[in-house]
Amino acid sequence: MKKIRNTKAASCLFYTILSICLLGASSCKKEQTTLQTTPLVKLTKVKKFDEYSSVNYPGKIKAAEDVKLAFRVAGPIKKVFTDEGQKVKKGQLLAELDARDYQLQYDATSAEYKQIKGESDRVIELYERGSLSINEYDKAIAAKKRITAIYSSHRNALNDTKLKAPFDGFIQHKYFSPPEIINQGTPILSMINDDYFDVNIDISANDFVRRNNFKSFYATTNLFPHKNIPLELVDINQEANYNQLFKVCLRMKKELAKELAAGMSITVNIAYKPTEESLNLIPLTSIFRQNGESYVWIYNPDKQTIFQTKVEIKQINKEGTACVKSNLKAKQTIVSAGVNGLKEGQKVKPLPQTSSSNIGKLL
Repeated sequence: MKKIRNTKAASCLFYTILSICLLGASSCKKEQTTLQTTPLVKLTKVKKFDEYSSVNYPGKIKAAEDVKLAFRVAGPIKKVFTDEGQKVKKGQLLAELDARDYQLQYDATSAEYKQIKGESDRVIELYERGSLSINEYDKAIAAKKRITAIYSSHRNALNDTKLKAPFDGFIQHKYFSPPEIINQGTPILSMINDDYFDVNIDISANDFVRRNNFKSFYATTNLFPHKNIPLELVDINQEANYNQLFKVCLRMKKELAKELAAGMSITVNIAYKPTEESLNLIPLTSIFRQNGESYVWIYNPDKQTIFQTKVEIKQINKEGTACVKSNLKAKQTIVSAGVNGLKEGQKVKPLPQTSSSNIGKLL
């Protein structure tokens, strides 16, 4: 009987302890639930779209004219007067061929030209006086035209043994040296124009369809981060490449970028004209979908509560932002992260902002 009493006492003690544990667990759960009723959210300010209506694209500086120079006649190279990297002026002699054969050809043709031209001029004069027939006159005219054409051709060939600079610039490459023999049209030098630079970029189809709203262009480089270099639009390719991008050619004046050189990488900024609509710029992460519509949460700093407002997405930018039409106002505070699962009128707690001087939260 005593053993049964002890068993009942132990059983009562066990259930008593279990009840206390369950009550404690329930109390902790309620406390935990209470702690989680105020979610942390990230906040951001709404920006006016007209003030931030621009896009950036990577580009590369290219010489406006990068040409390969060649002789229009064949022959052995006599001398090259320039070296790679040398600055030259328009009309400066760059190289020449051995003109011996061309000089002999020109001298022979020149003597024949003088003879036939003189005879033809005398025949023409006699015809004008009425002393010769029209047949003799036609023969004289034809002979004069023929020898003039041959003479001009041989004179040009002699002149073409000298290669001159077509514009001011720099010698980029030298492909041949004396006494190598080259064919007609074989490049011997390459040259770049020093007057201005071209900048090529590839823009998306989204920006291509808005090309009529382009306002201005400028370039920046890491070498001079605080300097904006103005650019001028040259042309926009009307056909997309395999990546569905459209090539845009811009021009940079040399006097505005004396420190830069062809081949350098830069960033091109394209600014758009202001729009007539009242549009705002917000992060894509601030938008959530509900019943097939797009919404954002507006934060009330006085009550620390949120309420939703409808937005119409007009454009999505590659920087992770969206241009929207809505009742939002510039500098209004909205929830930019943690938007899912929130409720109308719910109280939220702003996520503390990390100091820009405490990278990695080491302090």
